[in-house]
Parts: sequence; C-alpha cells; structure tokens
Amino acid sequence: MNVFKRLFKVGEAEAHSALDKLEDPIKMTEQGIRDLKKDLDASLKAMAEVKAMAIRSKNDFQTNKNKAGDYENKAIQLLKKAEAGALDAADGDRLAGEALAKKEEFSQAMQRSKEEMTRFEGNVTQLDGKIKKLRSDISTFENELRTLKARVKVSEATSKVNKQMANIDTNSTVAMLERMKDKVSQQEALADAYGEIAGESKSLDNEIDAALGDTDVKAADDLAAMKAKLGLKK
Repeated sequence: MNVFKRLFKVGEAEAHSALDKLEDPIKMTEQGIRDLKKDLDASLKAMAEVKAMAIRSKNDFQTNKNKAGDYENKAIQLLKKAEAGALDAADGDRLAGEALAKKEEFSQAMQRSKEEMTRFEGNVTQLDGKIKKLRSDISTFENELRTLKARVKVSEATSKVNKQMANIDTNSTVAMLERMKDKVSQQEALADAYGEIAGESKSLDNEIDAALGDTDVKAADDLAAMKAKLGLKK
C-alpha cells in the first residue's frame, strides 16, 4: 500500500470514529429534548391548575372578607336598635353575639383563604421559573442537536471522499499516463518519419528530371524512335 493510500485510510478511520462518537449524543439529545418537552407540558398543566386554585383562593378570601364585614355591620345595627328600644335588649345582645360569631367564622375562613392564596401564588412563581428553565434547556439542546447533525453530515461527506480517494491507485495512474505519453511520442515520431520520407522521394524525382532536361522534348524523341522502329511514317 502506497503512502497516499495509507494517509487516506487514516483519514477515513478518523472520520468513522468521529461519526461513531456523534451517533449516541444525537440520540441522547433527541431523547433529552423529548423528556424535557414532556416535563414542560406537565409543568404548564400543573401551573394552570395551581393558578386556578390561587384564583379560587383569592375569590374565597374576598368573599369571606365581605361576609365578615357584613356580619360586623349587622351586629352593630342590632346593638343600636336594642339601645334605641326598637329591639329587646336581651334579643339584641343575643343576635349581636351570633352575628359577631359569624363574623369571626368568616374572618378565620378569610385568613385561611389568604394563606392558601399566598401559598399557591408562591407555587405559581416556582413553576414559572421551572418552565422558563425548561424552555431555555430545550432551546439549548435543540441548537446542540442541529450542530451535532451538521457535524454528522460533514463526517459522512469526509468519510465518503476519503473512501473514494483511498481506492485510487496513484502509482498505477501515473504509470498509465507515462505509457500514454510514450505511445503519443512514438506516433508523433512515426508521423514525422513518414513526412521526411515523402519529402525525400519528391525531392529525388525533381532532381532526376532536372538532370535529364526538358521532359517534353525527351518524350517527343522517344515517340519518334518508337515510330521508326515500327516502320511508321513520321
């Protein structure tokens, strides 16, 4: 194996090694993104539910607050009526006491609603932070996945080129070119030789004709001699 083949084989091996190392991270990243998206969906659903409870607690808080205030006003009115003689004093005190008991009941419910509202709002804040983090992680992993896939494509292309180059026998190609050069040189030399021979033949005929003189006169003399030999008239 020549030096070029060894170099190409090394490059091919490195490309395959890089590709093998990239395959698992891509699968892991894809699975990680799927898991994160599932967590994101679950977190969004949970936050919606907690927000609903926070809204309900806020509404309960306002309702209990209004009820407590209403029963406090009723107790005041009952005491005023009893004081004015419009209501029996004993009944006024009893009913005012009942109204104040109701006020205390709704005041306690109002406090519980407030505590629940505060707790739920805190949960919403925590979930909102988690959701933002999940979205950021998903974006990061998706960008990383695109980069890894691009690296895989480059590695595959490099591997393909190296494989093709590794199959090229440089020495045999050079030898073939040299043989073609020799053949062409021989053909060119042969063409030149035929040209020289043709030129020499033509030059020789010209030289002979020049030495003999006028070819037309000689031809006439030859014709007269032939007729004399045959006894023909001139």
